Parts: sequence; structure tokens; C-alpha cells
Amino acid sequence: MARTRHTTLDYAGSFRLLRKIASGGMATVYEAEQLGPAGFSKRVALKVIHPHYAAEREWVQLFIDEATLSADLMHTNIVQTHQLGEVNGSYYIAMEYIRGPTLRTLIERHRELGRPLPHSLAAHMVSRVCRALDFAHNFVAADGRCLDIVHRDVAPGNIMVTWDGHIKLADFGIHKALTSADPSADGKRLVGKKNYMSPEQGLALDVDDRSDIFSLGVVLWELLALEPLFDEEVTELAIDEIAVLPLPPMRERIPNIEPALEAILAGALDREPVRRPTAGAMGRALDAWCESQRPIANPDRLQEHLAALFPNTHRRPLAALDETDEATRFTNLRPGLRHQGKRLLARLLGR
Repeated sequence: MARTRHTTLDYAGSFRLLRKIASGGMATVYEAEQLGPAGFSKRVALKVIHPHYAAEREWVQLFIDEATLSADLMHTNIVQTHQLGEVNGSYYIAMEYIRGPTLRTLIERHRELGRPLPHSLAAHMVSRVCRALDFAHNFVAADGRCLDIVHRDVAPGNIMVTWDGHIKLADFGIHKALTSADPSADGKRLVGKKNYMSPEQGLALDVDDRSDIFSLGVVLWELLALEPLFDEEVTELAIDEIAVLPLPPMRERIPNIEPALEAILAGALDREPVRRPTAGAMGRALDAWCESQRPIANPDRLQEHLAALFPNTHRRPLAALDETDEATRFTNLRPGLRHQGKRLLARLLGR
């Protein structure tokens, strides 16, 4: 049997940082341009691990695991990962750049305008997240193992809407999988946003895919009510609110919710994990309910809704990166660009 020869091509490109998009618990995300030869340029989101986490082995491993796992999660409703890189101990992930708001921004805009979000659009968006989670929960690795992936950070800030009406689930940074390190395994620290955790996650118990369903139910509640289901800031009290205290009456917070949608939401928010639906079952139930509504929610209708809420936002000029920002210390991605420039100059001079 003939051996297959593999050829490796070294990437000599660079990134130009344009602006900071967000700063989270483990990393900062920038809008950037990936630069290559012959004037090549591609807009990407560049996620850079915080320096204090770059010095901790388990968090670096978690960052690497995120990139490794996400690179294989090729799904239309999951933000795609292009590249993992490391320069002088600083790790970064180059990802698909999403043009559009997060669900957090969408909720805040509706609050600002005092306008409810149409329930069919809310259900449609959450049904797409269900599809993303269903794919991740059932993902099978190349060796045939189901990786038992749990996102563990499903929240409005990690769900994005493109300007043309499509939904993208982002940030598998604290996921749990068979192949991943787990900084919460010692039970001494929680990972995730406490007001969107499932009861079992908040109590530092074992979690499976149904934990993400509870978190997604909390997101759906907030889309429909335009108010968070849980809002306690003190961690211990937040855990009581999520795991122990009675949930507020749904019809008091969402008075015009239809019975079928109410039943889907109640199922997702069941405190007993085994009684919650799978992501696939929840997505199918939401799709069936959406199909009974008029007008039917779809990407075109969502695109029209976003255009009305955010007129001209997608044409807003880019703000330059503030040179006083701490992010500008991440300049070790730029030598590749200088190297390219020298090579181009040498070619022009005929050397």
C-alpha cells in the first residue's frame, strides 16, 4: 500500500486590529482583518486570551480546546472557527465575523423603544439555537465517539443575529466535552453566567445536554417578557433563585403568551433535567408553533424587523482602535505584515 505524502504550508500572514467588539471573562474579541499575500484581506473576529489567563495552564488548555472543538462544529447556526494561533505565549482564535447584533442588543433595543418582540420571531430565533445545540450535543468525532458536548454558556450575549436574518450561536469557551479540561470539576468555582445557569450547573452538579435547554428557556423567557427571569447579583442568592425559589407566574410576566408556546417554555424551564426536552425536540416544537402563526417567522421577516429597529446601523463607519487601549499591546501579530512588506519591496526592486 503506497504511503500518502502530506505537504505543510506555513502561514506567514498577519492581522490588523480594527476595533474591540467585547471583553469577556477569558478573552477579548476584536474585529480584525486577516492579511495575506497579493493584497488578500478577510474580515474576521479575533479572540485573544487575557494575559492573566495565558499564564494558567488549565485556562490555556480550555482556550485551545474551544478552538479545536469549534473548528469541527460545521453548522449554519454556529459561528465558525478558522484558525488557532500562538505568538510568544499569547493565544488567539480567528473566527467568522458576524455582521449583526446579539440577542442582548436586540432585547435592550426593544426595551428602549417600549415595543414587545413578536413572539413568533422570538420562537423562530430560539428554534435555530436549538438546531445548533442539537448538532453540538450529538456531535460524533472522527474516531466514532459522541463527545457529549455541553455549551454551558447559552445566554443572549452569545447568540447573534446577522443583518440578513440568520442566527449564530457563539462562544464554546467553557463547554464540557469528553475531550476537554474542566476548571469547574473541583466544585470550587462556577463557570457560566449565573443568571442563565441551570439548577444543576449552579449547584456544581454533573451537567449534560439538558442543562443547555434550561439556559435556552431562560433566554426565550427574556425575549418574550423583555425582562430577565433571574436577576439576583449575589451568587449565593442567585443559586437559590434558580434552583429553589418558585418561578414567577408566566402569564403575569408574559400576559399574552399562547398556551402552546407556554407549554414549550415551561418544559424547557423544568427544574428536573430528565423532564426537559432535547434540543432537537424543543426545536421541532417551536418550528411547529411558528408554522401556525401568521405571518410565518423566517429570515426575511427577521431581516425586515432588524432594519426597522436599527436603521443604517450596519452602514456605521468603523471606529479606529484606541491606541491607549490595552489591546494595542497585542502587537506581536504584526511582524508577519512587516515581513510581507519587505518581501514585496525586494520583488519590486528585482532582488
